[in-house]
Amino acid sequence: MSIIQNKKAFHDYFIEEKYEAGLVLEGWEVKAIRAGRVQLKEAYVIIRNAELYLIGCHISPLKTASTHINPDPIRTRKLLLHAEQINRLIGKSERAGFTLVPLDMHYKAGKIKLEIGLAKGKKQHDKRESEKQKEWERDKQRLMRIK
Repeated sequence: MSIIQNKKAFHDYFIEEKYEAGLVLEGWEVKAIRAGRVQLKEAYVIIRNAELYLIGCHISPLKTASTHINPDPIRTRKLLLHAEQINRLIGKSERAGFTLVPLDMHYKAGKIKLEIGLAKGKKQHDKRESEKQKEWERDKQRLMRIK
């Protein structure tokens, strides 16, 4: 079940591969995510010391869930993947000019997971072409319904 999707990522990037990662979260963050107070639009993933971190993900704290601590809504959060997957991502992102973007935050077996994508940036003409293709698919569906 999806919590939030990063639709901007699909507009700005060609997604080559997808990986599912766990998140290291604090208690107030889990409560806020379950309440739907999370945004991935400006978020990105970086590699530091052979580990992956999510930066720029904004989680708005709930007033009732965080009374005894001072929450930081845009703190850096560590991502959990197998070492083999991390090494593969490091190699591809450094060699081939790929970047890592968060695509989707969802539940899996009661845990909150983040789907990250190995992506290559789109140029302006690629974005226009994608938009034309989507419009044509919509028109095609509309024409099929009329007949």
